[in-house]
Amino acid sequence: MDSFDNLLEISTKIHGHICAGQVIGVRMSMLGLERISIDDPKGADRKKLYVLVEIDRCATDAIQSVTGCSLGKRSMRWMDFGIMAATFVNLETGKAVRITAREESRELSKKYYPALANKYQQQLEAYKIMPEEELFSFQDVKADIPECDMPGRPLRRVQCDGCGDYVQDCREVEQDGKILCRACAGQRYYTPL
Repeated sequence: MDSFDNLLEISTKIHGHICAGQVIGVRMSMLGLERISIDDPKGADRKKLYVLVEIDRCATDAIQSVTGCSLGKRSMRWMDFGIMAATFVNLETGKAVRITAREESRELSKKYYPALANKYQQQLEAYKIMPEEELFSFQDVKADIPECDMPGRPLRRVQCDGCGDYVQDCREVEQDGKILCRACAGQRYYTPL
């Protein structure tokens, strides 16, 4: 695997700016991959890796950059928990680790760079050198990934009885004997004009 500095530089270019979230995401990914025995996430091991991210913030871009996993490849799944955490899964072995950024690390960053007045700059620099046990907590887990969420071709495609759109990957809803897309089933996130 590439060095931390190189991975951070690549991630920063993709994300658009350097920030503490980039540092957390790069370090989290490197540690996660190591703990589940993935050496070449973008090459030989790419079909073995699956990542579940729990937040839609800067660290997620870094995780995607380092691992090569993405929503479009169905090798990354966003779990809307709002926690700075990710679970790295080796699909071949089933080994999985959930890594959470420790809230205490924000306060601890002051001891590493007390001369920096800006707390965000303190965090950015401290997270680069902070020992992993101060920055993260680790939990070995079993990841429950439904078959419909696995990478690969869709398991099925069905047509919505309401609007006629096609629904893939088991996302349809059965309601009153009809097969509906989530929008027609009342879960619309938009309002038609």
